[in-house]
Amino acid sequence: MVTAVTSWGRSGLYDWLVQRFSALVLATYTLLVVGFIVAHPGMSYEEWSGLYGQLWMRVFSLLALICTIAHGWIGLWGVLTDYVTTRMMGESALVLRMLALLIYALVSITFLVWGVEILWGFN
Repeated sequence: MVTAVTSWGRSGLYDWLVQRFSALVLATYTLLVVGFIVAHPGMSYEEWSGLYGQLWMRVFSLLALICTIAHGWIGLWGVLTDYVTTRMMGESALVLRMLALLIYALVSITFLVWGVEILWGFN
């Protein structure tokens, strides 16, 4: 039995819903950014920074960053629990899983702090 210790939520349904919601947010964000680029051929820095200077775009970008982290965590957890098993590797599988999730968490926190600084940092 796989425990929910490293899972994002307490149940598989909750994780499934978070992953689907995050995928929807990420798809919408991607379409918005690609659409903006296509609609502004020869875009200048002023146009690009003008888009990201708006509060709604900053909030949407932060939401997309948080969704990327959540989506990745659930995906990594699923892959690790499916393929890094004690049947294949013994008890070292648990250590490897926790190490991989710890590295992902540290990288994610770094990117989140960096993203907040980029979106709301002082120039």
